[in-house]
Amino acid sequence: MSKEIIQTEKAPQAIGAYSQAVKINGIVYLSGQIPLHPETMALIEGGAEAEIRRVFDNLSAVANAAGGTLQDIVKLNVFLIELENFSLVNEVMAEYFDVPYPARAVLGVASLPKGAGVEMDAVMVVTS
Repeated sequence: MSKEIIQTEKAPQAIGAYSQAVKINGIVYLSGQIPLHPETMALIEGGAEAEIRRVFDNLSAVANAAGGTLQDIVKLNVFLIELENFSLVNEVMAEYFDVPYPARAVLGVASLPKGAGVEMDAVMVVTS
């Protein structure tokens, strides 16, 4: 079993004791991403849609660093402070992903790091 730590400057740096992603035998476990701007490490402004887009952009950057794309994600977990944003997640996600979509769970949570309104983590499969 080969274990590779994935790291990219194109996504926010870890704000705790974890890696952006870990790749083991073609399976990539992407850590949770919140809507932080990679360069400033500040939360994105502009409301829920801007936050959701920033999270997908961050996940995409980590996926690319691991040798894949968002299309290689097989499982996506979405954590929302406001479940009213469920439909908005669907709308934005349809712009970032092609059919067939990955398996997914959306969970309402009481709070997220740094006061974010959304966090997502994922599992991806790549052949390289």
